[in-house]
Amino acid sequence: MTRVTVVEIEGCLASGAAITHDVMATANQISKKARRTLAFDVTTVRLGPRRKRERLRGADLVIVPGLGLGVASADELDAKLKSPACRRACDMLIQSFEAGAVLAAACASTFLLAETGLLDGRRATTTWWLAPLFQRRYPRVELVTDRIVVPDWPIATGGAAMAQMDLMLAIVGKFAGPKLASACANYLLLDERRSQVPFMAINYLASQDPKIARAEKWVRENIARDFAIEELAEAVALAPRTFARRIAATCGVSPIQFIQRIRLETARTLLETTRLSVEQISRQVGYAEPSTLRRLIRRDTKRSPGHFRPAA
Repeated sequence: MTRVTVVEIEGCLASGAAITHDVMATANQISKKARRTLAFDVTTVRLGPRRKRERLRGADLVIVPGLGLGVASADELDAKLKSPACRRACDMLIQSFEAGAVLAAACASTFLLAETGLLDGRRATTTWWLAPLFQRRYPRVELVTDRIVVPDWPIATGGAAMAQMDLMLAIVGKFAGPKLASACANYLLLDERRSQVPFMAINYLASQDPKIARAEKWVRENIARDFAIEELAEAVALAPRTFARRIAATCGVSPIQFIQRIRLETARTLLETTRLSVEQISRQVGYAEPSTLRRLIRRDTKRSPGHFRPAA
């Protein structure tokens, strides 16, 4: 049986905490019905503004659900990470890791792990809309933005809020075996997801930098034609190298990926809202060959273009 401590920091994402407990409870229920040893022994530690002397004694695994919705900006996140509760959580994570515990966190709680320094030199992911900030703040961490879960054991990280489901299935698979993880997924009707890319809103990221916001607008206005990166950079009065650095800092992608994301978002909207053929949509979003659009959609979503057509 794996001894688990769930660290819930005041204001944490309620759904993330609930998912954490529900998946482990489901794993235990399935194990019990199969007359096997329960998979998890779960303890919850709640941290608020008042100082307490909690110690995570004997934990094999420590899980930190998302910090909550009140971290929408860099300043709000910085203030949260400097709070007494988060500072105590960092100390607890370091002590637990040094004692041999495995650590796991998703969404903005990945910043908490990074604050400890334990992610330095490791691969990790975080919520896609905070990824550029994460890269600037923790350059020693190898950030894999597109992944929903990065299990770089003995530390695992997850992406945006509902990635807590995917992180928990990875944890069940690690500690109780893939069969039990699959059974939990079936019981809870959870689909396997590997990438955050289909959920990334490039316009939200671009809006954080006026120049990149202008670039997004220009791409949408010229989406049907072929153009070079240099032309796009010139349109927003930036040198190509400067433009590439600004794109990476703001959106966490290269200029080519930036353009592709806009083309694919537009194509998906047309698939969902019109009866245009894939060939027609390809031309409207700047791809001369429909096969190119089909390939990119399959790569990013693991679905065919037909999947996005409305049901008849």
